[in-house]
Amino acid sequence: MSSSEFPEVRTAAGALRGRREGGLEVFRGIPFAQPPVGAARFAAPGPVDRWDGVREAFAFGPPPPQEPMGPEAELPTGLPAGDDWLTVNVWTPETDPAARRPVMVWIYGGAYKLGSADDPAYDGSRLSRDGDLIVVTFNYRVGIEGFALIDGAPANRGLLDQVAALEWVRENISAFGGDPDQVTVFGESAGAGSIAALMAMPRARGLFRRAIAQSVPGTFFSAALAGDIAEALAGGLGLRPTVADLSGVDPRKLPEAGAALTAGMRGYVDRWGPVALTPTPFSPVVDGDVLPTTPWQALASGAARDVELIAGHNRDEYRLFLMLGGLLGRVDETLASMALDLFGPAPDGERTYRAAFPDASAEYLFELVQSDWLFRMPSLHLAEAQVAGGGRAHMYELTWAAPANGGVLGACHGLDVPLTFGVYGGLGAMLTGPAPSPETEALSARFRSAWTAFATTGDPGWPAYDTERRLVQLLDTEPTVTRYPEEAARRIWEHQVFAPLPLTAA
Repeated sequence: MSSSEFPEVRTAAGALRGRREGGLEVFRGIPFAQPPVGAARFAAPGPVDRWDGVREAFAFGPPPPQEPMGPEAELPTGLPAGDDWLTVNVWTPETDPAARRPVMVWIYGGAYKLGSADDPAYDGSRLSRDGDLIVVTFNYRVGIEGFALIDGAPANRGLLDQVAALEWVRENISAFGGDPDQVTVFGESAGAGSIAALMAMPRARGLFRRAIAQSVPGTFFSAALAGDIAEALAGGLGLRPTVADLSGVDPRKLPEAGAALTAGMRGYVDRWGPVALTPTPFSPVVDGDVLPTTPWQALASGAARDVELIAGHNRDEYRLFLMLGGLLGRVDETLASMALDLFGPAPDGERTYRAAFPDASAEYLFELVQSDWLFRMPSLHLAEAQVAGGGRAHMYELTWAAPANGGVLGACHGLDVPLTFGVYGGLGAMLTGPAPSPETEALSARFRSAWTAFATTGDPGWPAYDTERRLVQLLDTEPTVTRYPEEAARRIWEHQVFAPLPLTAA
């Protein structure tokens, strides 16, 4: 271990200088691939150039180009400039190559169109310190740069960036005191969907031993659907969805096309089905090459049986989107019927849901079917597919209600992120309040303890899931292990196949 305030390590590409912070050694903004601009625009990530001397690793790299968080929002100022979007960050107790500590690699969410590792919510210091392990975060391309299906470019470039980051970990983490054979990927929302995809991708095989998938989205696109969406995206600029056309648009301007399409997606419901009513036109594409099949199909066939898995969801996932859309307290029977018909499983989703939940209000049904379609049932089915394929899975449900806003948001989407990191800024403050209560801190400590124990031993502290007992961990003020509690929803979706979403009309 270096006693210096500025520890140094040598990676495959060159030497780095970090900082000691709060008893940890921290390195930020380390390039793991070439900047994907110029001739490398829309290409698979290329190997990083070597450097001479010692490179300072004090500051996060610039975030990938993306649209603002909402129609009124502006991109924050003061962020690092430049095209070096593809960088990693490392928190380690000590840079002793003999230590061989477990490694946790975070993959951020953001609807496949937002997010970057410089978000204060993803500060890895508490996890690293409490778990005596290494935490790695990184950037990957989002939106059009990362996920639009573009002629002349590989599909799923954002996923290929993730593979390149994991390859960097395999090749370099021992220099930071980590064990490349003890890597756990963890992520939420689109990050969890990315992890599900990585478990299904031949290119990612062997790059991680364990996976924690928090609120897995069920949206994976067919090539036909992704191609139609790409035509609409490029068409908004008067262009074709080709590398030749789109390369002429400044990467920082291109997200505006994504934002414009998102604002008008409801007009495509006849072509794109339920996707047109989601917050994003981006998802991984089942292209037959980078992603050969859906994660559920791949895991059920044993593709990731050697990867230990935690999968889970929050009880009230969709309520966050109700609030963000201004719909809390405003959903009527017409809206509920539309959602039940569009998102419920065929042949008659509305009738099935109303029969299963006869006393439910219109708003609860509207929320419930979208929670189930988008996050809850895909997460449950991922665990069940892993077990069916001969692998091991642990399942959880977060049932603790967010205390902010009088508890109206319940256990909504995203609540698990501040609990995972023990960091309460940004979205976390909106959900837990800016000053965490003792109850919040106790539940966060339980999250961190379970996650770091799993990364170290493969055992989070509750029984593995099977389709007979269906035991899951309920994460709440008083955590309990019980039979999967959403039995009525589970039965509705029991025989649903999460296939690539189709183009519904040509």
